[in-house]
Order: sequence, then structure tokens, then C-alpha cells
Amino acid sequence: PDFGKTDFSTMRTGIMAGSPCPVKVMQDVVERMHMDQITIVFGQTESSPGCTQSRVDDPIEIRVSTVGRALPGVECRIVDPATNQPVPDGTAGEFVARGYNIMKGYYNMPEATAAAIDDNGWLHTGDLAVRDANGYYKITGRIKDMIIRGGENIYPKEIEEFLYTHPAVKDVQVVGVPDKTYGEAVLAAVILKEGTTATEEELKTFVREHMAKHKTPKYVVFVEEFPMTASGKIQKFKIREWAIEHLHLEEAASIETA
Repeated sequence: PDFGKTDFSTMRTGIMAGSPCPVKVMQDVVERMHMDQITIVFGQTESSPGCTQSRVDDPIEIRVSTVGRALPGVECRIVDPATNQPVPDGTAGEFVARGYNIMKGYYNMPEATAAAIDDNGWLHTGDLAVRDANGYYKITGRIKDMIIRGGENIYPKEIEEFLYTHPAVKDVQVVGVPDKTYGEAVLAAVILKEGTTATEEELKTFVREHMAKHKTPKYVVFVEEFPMTASGKIQKFKIREWAIEHLHLEEAASIETA
């Protein structure tokens, strides 16, 4: 509540990590919190926990839109999830990492360890990412969160990033829900900023006019909060479960399962 009265003039740098951070939030941190050298670290607990990081002297557009480059001593690559073969720069795939930072394994869980770390020592993060020609990585989502609509792969993070630019949207999560025709449909769960209003059709039109038609949410639902873990991470699977019940999509879900 007292954000507007807080003096951030002594702030300079810091690390953003824990969950994918929208570009708009990074821009706000730079502009409103005086942190013009803010960086992003990407990784997970199994990688102790960082794999990549942006540098304070990277251009601001790089620092707000990517998770930086590989940290010293860490190998990173993007592979095809189906074949485990490296993909060219600019192509989406699974982010894998290898190095001194990778865990030896899950305690007393050899099968889970073998599923996470392959025979060549690469940790499979389950995150979808793209690397550019300069070695910067951009996270596009989680493999398990990817929406497959009529054979088209849709990455929720891309739609979320765009919806964040709408003046009424405070927070948004995009998930796939069962659909009789296309297998899955796009749903956007939206938290509006206090004192603002928006309609379902308004937000659909906002996306439709700027993105490919198949990325336009079939459903837009307004919520007060998102389900979270004890550590504050949003649980997309619970949003999906709630949406199936809320929108009465149980029949389509049973077809999907079958």
C-alpha cells in the first residue's frame, strides 16, 4: 500500500528468480524501483540452483526479455524433447544443463534420478526454451504446460506476456482445457487491477488483433487469486482442474483421457 511513498533511490541491482518473470514486471522493477542493473537467474533446485544469468552490463532489452547466458562452468543446450538431439538456434526445445552444479540425484530415488539426468549427465529441466545466435536463452514455458490445439503447439507464456500489456490486467495465467473439437482450448484466468474493468470479449479481441487466431483464448475467466504452493509458485494444474469444473468441461475431459 505504501509503494508510492517508498524511497527506492538507493536501489541498484538484484536478482529475479523463482518463477518466469513477465517482461512488463521486469520493466516496472527497473523504472519504478530504480533497479537499472537487475538481472535474471534461471535454473532449478536440482541445478544448485542456477544455470544461466543475465549480466548487469547486458542491454536492458536483453535483461528483461531473456534469462541470460550460461553461467561459468555450466553447459546448456536446447534439445528436441522427442529425440534428445540438439536443435538449431531460434528453435524451441527442452532446456538441458550439465556441469559441476548438477545434483548427484534424488535421495534414495534411483528411478526419479534416471528420469531427470540422462546417461550423458544432462539434467532435463522440463522447461521449454529458445537460444539465440548470441547465446542468450529465453524460457517459453513448461513442456507439461504446452497447449496442443488441433495439432498446433501453443506456449502459454507468450499469451500471458501479451495480456500483461493490457491496462486492466494485473496478473494472468494461461492454461489448456479439454475441447471436443480441437483436443485442447486456450483459457486465460485473469486478475484485474483494482478500480478497472474489462470484459471477456474485450480481452479476446485484444489478443485476436495482435496474435495468431489460434492463440486467442476460447475462455477468459476473472478470478481474485491463483492457487499457489507454500513457496509462492502458481499451480497451473489446479487452475485447469478448477476451470474444468467451473465451465462444465468434464465430458470433454473424459474424451481427452480416453
